[in-house]
Amino acid sequence: MSVKRGNSVVGNGLEQISRRGFIAGAGAAAFSFATMKPKLAFGTEANSKIRLGMIGCGMRGTDIADRFVEHGGYEIAAAADYFQDKVDAFGEKFKLDSGKRFTGLSGYKKLLEAGVDAVAVESPPYFHPEQTAAAIDAGVHAYVAKPIAIDVWGCNLIAESGRKARVKNLCLLIDFQTRADEFYREAVKRVHYGDIGNLMYGEANFVTGPTWLTWNPIGNILEQRNDPEARLRGWGLSRELSGDIITEQAIHAIDVASWILEEEAVSACGAGGLKSRKIGNCWDYFAVVYRFAKDVVLTFHCKQGGTDDFGETVCTMFGTKGAIYTNYGGDVSIRGSSPYPGGETTEIYWGGVRRNIADFYENITKGRYANTTVGESVRSTLISILGRSAAYEKREMTWGEMMRKGEKFEVDFLKDLKA
Repeated sequence: MSVKRGNSVVGNGLEQISRRGFIAGAGAAAFSFATMKPKLAFGTEANSKIRLGMIGCGMRGTDIADRFVEHGGYEIAAAADYFQDKVDAFGEKFKLDSGKRFTGLSGYKKLLEAGVDAVAVESPPYFHPEQTAAAIDAGVHAYVAKPIAIDVWGCNLIAESGRKARVKNLCLLIDFQTRADEFYREAVKRVHYGDIGNLMYGEANFVTGPTWLTWNPIGNILEQRNDPEARLRGWGLSRELSGDIITEQAIHAIDVASWILEEEAVSACGAGGLKSRKIGNCWDYFAVVYRFAKDVVLTFHCKQGGTDDFGETVCTMFGTKGAIYTNYGGDVSIRGSSPYPGGETTEIYWGGVRRNIADFYENITKGRYANTTVGESVRSTLISILGRSAAYEKREMTWGEMMRKGEKFEVDFLKDLKA
């Protein structure tokens, strides 16, 4: 892997993400919709189904396509994946003609020319920024899996795509299930109203077993160094394609902390390594201490490895009047002088996906272009990257330093794959 350095494409606008900016964007979106012709709300005649293209036809892409069909407001109209076997299996399942199945690294470009109204970007994270940007440039709505990007350059590009989408009356939604859950939403809202007082410190973690090898039994695929297609199939074991476990998977916990805190980190210091897994170059554990404004501290750790099956995604933030506790798939509540009993989030995974798919449909058909999930996701992804970078370099790193460096990952072996 080689790393390029460059200036941020959006500059200070990305370094200070604020509620005021979101509110202003929402107002502009409301005005733009008021001036639209109704039948242009999602690019087809009123009351028609949204023609959806799937970019990435692996396990996640296929499963989420089922949820889009289940909603009833979408038609699976085209698919793109690097691998012929993946796109053919997807095409057979959803009855796509061969002319609507596209392969190769640039297959998504052909998909965007196939008459789709919207796309779901479910490819390896390395590709998310450019594929999302291409969709917005083509006038197509985009539903994007987390993480939105794996480096600062990609986060900047997603932020720019969000701005373009608002101007072009397009919807761009990032699929974090926690942000769609009613108990998370209510608990976080109460924290922002001051129910736990001034924030003091917090703890967040994402702990799981050998996820990638459990879900994708691919053996020693990354040991096949002369086979770039095998390495692409094993993208979850590649830090160049996935962004490492702190960004690719543990972003779920970091995003909740970022949501509660409503600001970027000032600095981070961390450590980690690779001990339990024998293949790939992603680490299997990180431990990071983040410092935020007003001396608020967040301790974070994540693990993806070992032989145990213990797992949890938890974020707890303590304030001067109480604490918020969130457990992905478990209890969400507030304790203290203004308690909130909350509830169990046992259906959060597919429940959150269904809510996001419904919101995406509503946003498109009703012309809601605030796209508030974009800025929030950019911020939390950058927080994960800050922790990763500090751990890699074994030193404290500031937010400003990270943004000035503008790190961009380049995957050298992609040049050997078919376009």
